[in-house]
Amino acid sequence: MNSGTRGDAEIVRGVLDRWKAAVDAHEPSRVAALFTEDAIFQGLHPYSVGRPGVADYYDSQPLGMTAGYRVLETRRLADDLVLGYLEAEFSFTDRPTIAVYLGVLVRRERDDWRIGHYQVSRLG
Repeated sequence: MNSGTRGDAEIVRGVLDRWKAAVDAHEPSRVAALFTEDAIFQGLHPYSVGRPGVADYYDSQPLGMTAGYRVLETRRLADDLVLGYLEAEFSFTDRPTIAVYLGVLVRRERDDWRIGHYQVSRLG
């Protein structure tokens, strides 16, 4: 694997900026559309496979939850596959912010990039 390039980070940010906007707007179907049909999704609840599980997960989140992230590392694994490793924070209106590490694999499908794997690890 090669170290990430600026272009790789831009690919990850392009997908995650749209993810953040959809999460912040509490639009679960819009969030799910950013994932591949067969995406493996692991939030802070049991994992799911596919867009319906992603939509259900984000639909269960409280109104007012917002997301923030910072790209730490990227790696180009193949022409159509980029690994992103990030710090993310989920803020709420009525409880403390949750800080996590987030690993994503973004895959090019036709003319767009989508999340094929999403894995959250809670910080200590």
